[in-house]
Amino acid sequence: MYLFYTPDISGKHYELNEEESHHCIKVLRHQTGDIIQLIDGRGGFYKARIIRQDPKRTSLEIVEHLYEYGKRNHHLHIAIAPTKNIERFEWFVEKATEIGIDEITPLICSRSERKDVKTGRLNKIITSAVKQSIKAYHPVLHEPVKYQEFIKGAEGQKFIAHCMTGEKFSLKQCLKQHGRYTALIGPEGDFTSAELEIALAVGFIPVTLGNSRLRTETAALEACFEINFLNR
Repeated sequence: MYLFYTPDISGKHYELNEEESHHCIKVLRHQTGDIIQLIDGRGGFYKARIIRQDPKRTSLEIVEHLYEYGKRNHHLHIAIAPTKNIERFEWFVEKATEIGIDEITPLICSRSERKDVKTGRLNKIITSAVKQSIKAYHPVLHEPVKYQEFIKGAEGQKFIAHCMTGEKFSLKQCLKQHGRYTALIGPEGDFTSAELEIALAVGFIPVTLGNSRLRTETAALEACFEINFLNR
């Protein structure tokens, strides 16, 4: 099954943009009368009939609309410091989308080696992963934000994973099922002790992701997997 991403869809008729039209007609070889599948990124899953094949503006008629397709029983927001090697960050974004995530925020910390990301490219990676994994919800990618600003507005059950000594809990010990979660993952050099103290002061729970010392992107994906697994 190939999904076409149509975030601005409404009504009974729709035109694919040039990129999606080209893929539909020139690559997949669809023709007038064929049924294709669409998603709007907000939980809408559609079946549509091609009524005019055009490699630049293919016209469709919506024949079926499902709401909240594949809606999950929890909401996950991971704020992660962008890695120095941007390909590692892109890998995380892709795999987290496939596993299941709702929001991603690039987090600028004291020890961050990268303080900017190309959100346009990252959103294309997310869209591709959404199609590949057959999801009707498109994760929200936020613009990079400074650590101190982010934690003030964090919602739900809040976790911070770090490598420093001190009391830490496993997610299994403290996670309340079917809720909203915010998880913080620091840069390659970890959070500073001051950043940890600030997070604990506003209600973040210190957590461990196992005995191994993980790379930033691996730790973030591990948190993503564990939270999804514990909500099954």
